[in-house]
Amino acid sequence: MAVSNNTAGFSKVIVVGVGPAGLLLSLLLAKRGIPVTMLEMADKLDEKPRATHYGPPAMYELNRAGVGDEVRAKGFVPRVVCWRKIDGTMLAGIDGSVLDGDPDRMVCLPLNKLGAILYEHVTKEPTAKILFKHNVIAIGQDDDKAWVDVLSPDGESRMEADYIIGCDGANSQIRRSLFGDKNFPGRTWDEQIVATNTYYDFTKFGYEDANFIIHPEHWYMASRISNDGLWRVSYGELPGLSPEELVARQPMKFKTMLPGNPEPSDYKIASISPYKIHQRLAEKMRVGRFLLAADSAHLCNPFGGLGLTGGIVDVGGLYDCLVGIYDGVATPDILDIYSDVRREKYTNIIDPLSSENIRRLFAQDPEKALETDEFLKLCQRTATDVEFSKEFQTGINFLKYDFAKHYSNATGAKDAAVGGHGFSSSGLAAAVGVTD
Repeated sequence: MAVSNNTAGFSKVIVVGVGPAGLLLSLLLAKRGIPVTMLEMADKLDEKPRATHYGPPAMYELNRAGVGDEVRAKGFVPRVVCWRKIDGTMLAGIDGSVLDGDPDRMVCLPLNKLGAILYEHVTKEPTAKILFKHNVIAIGQDDDKAWVDVLSPDGESRMEADYIIGCDGANSQIRRSLFGDKNFPGRTWDEQIVATNTYYDFTKFGYEDANFIIHPEHWYMASRISNDGLWRVSYGELPGLSPEELVARQPMKFKTMLPGNPEPSDYKIASISPYKIHQRLAEKMRVGRFLLAADSAHLCNPFGGLGLTGGIVDVGGLYDCLVGIYDGVATPDILDIYSDVRREKYTNIIDPLSSENIRRLFAQDPEKALETDEFLKLCQRTATDVEFSKEFQTGINFLKYDFAKHYSNATGAKDAAVGGHGFSSSGLAAAVGVTD
């Protein structure tokens, strides 16, 4: 049955997934007075640290939600991002201190800590409700409403709302119910990633807050993620190895690639997680009264932080669209614009830039990188041209889009994503962040 959404206003939203994307969307909606119910199949928040860096467009949304100051207080503002050879020689870097005073400047905080901040704020909102141990097993919709069938400790039940948003991650049940279990267009990289959180003193070797090492075999990223000496070390590995084999190779990899060639007694690994990496985009981000955002809708490799930042920008845009409908200044057709715009941002920015970011680490000769890599040349320019450095580092704001210009009372709002900054997509990569 075709679903008609030609009436202004609505009364309730369901958000599936209590990760940071779902929590942020629910907080924004609840602060606006819109009733929202969150459903989560787990029994508590995900405590894995995962992603860590929030680029300028993400910080804009976190500031808008009223949690930016707390994120900065519990995290830190990284200074220099740089690219090196495996012997530690710096090739090029970007100094973030030129953006001192910018409230949207990149901040570093492990994702589980962001989730805890957002959760605390959401639970204080009277129009928000969070239900753990509620597993979506089926979905449906008609002209008037959408629904999910949910399995909880109390049995099976049906829950209804005007709109239902899938923020339930890479294995999204909402996306799989809409398009099929195996329908997530894109590709999986041959290269595998091992992500670790490691206590090791990189600073005594002159390493900056974030360091990308270019090498055909032992490429990696080492980035400080806390104020107590914890670093995220994510490195590439051979294809075809089992998780057990990848973990077994970790001491050899660290001894070979890290500065100081450390033995296991020289560092402490707080967590280690091998995983495959993907570049994927859902067919649509709107199907009638169902919508997708963040990892439920698209995936990319973690180098550059585009997955995390792009997902948070999805949430802010979707919030603006829903508020426009709720207030009667936008028709539900604005949600088709949301789907088209966010998919276009993935296709034209997130996918190519994140792919370029990871290939930069293993698909070139580090001895010739400064001669052949246009991106690194631009990074070198930032060292002597402060205004260019500011423009370069804020270029990732191309991910943003002003959906309010589609409101019926719009007064010439500008699309923040289409301005003519005049530098290539390679330049934008610098401003994205560090890693997911």
